[in-house]
Amino acid sequence: MSASDDVRSFTEKRYALMALPLIRALESRRFAAYYCPTAAEAVKKALSLMPSKSSVSWGGSYTLDQIGLTDAVRAGPYRVLDRADVQTPEEKLEVMRRAMFCDVFLTSFNAVSMDGTVFNIDGNGNRVAAITFGPASVIAVVGMNKVCSTPETALARARNVAAPLNAIRFGFTDTPCTRTGVCGDCRSEHCICCAVEEMRMCKIPQRIKVILVGEELGF
Repeated sequence: MSASDDVRSFTEKRYALMALPLIRALESRRFAAYYCPTAAEAVKKALSLMPSKSSVSWGGSYTLDQIGLTDAVRAGPYRVLDRADVQTPEEKLEVMRRAMFCDVFLTSFNAVSMDGTVFNIDGNGNRVAAITFGPASVIAVVGMNKVCSTPETALARARNVAAPLNAIRFGFTDTPCTRTGVCGDCRSEHCICCAVEEMRMCKIPQRIKVILVGEELGF
């Protein structure tokens, strides 16, 4: 076994150990929570939570694309609301609004603390809005690399890791984070941190399902 295989094995064991108390913490806050060792298993789990003929949409999420969940949904027995299918900004905005009323909304989280608190940062705000209220069911697929020890470190991760990486991914050049790599509390037109969400409870029990994955996924 190579050194890289050793590191991967040790990391997988650590993630599995961390998942046990984190699931309990999320459940204590009325989230439904699951652990899947691999992305492939996470896709199967997510699909099992989506009834046939459901209307399904999602916010911008590198994780969902990375694991192939969005492709699986497009190929499945669902009514898909995909803003990538439209031609104009006006049509895109309309799809984003309609997603607020879908049966299932797919997402990831920017960070989760070990006490079960969830953090998200958003530019348009549609993703945090849908997570908070609207769609009947929310399914979040979250790589264990996004798990932090405390709410404070989780918020710091969302602002100083997830947000800069996403700003770079989108090709923005006028935000401080794309020049320094960390949040600069900007007022840029392309600010990706317009809405900051801390969710400490799932108001409707198990409306939000969190699938933790024992891999490094997304940002």
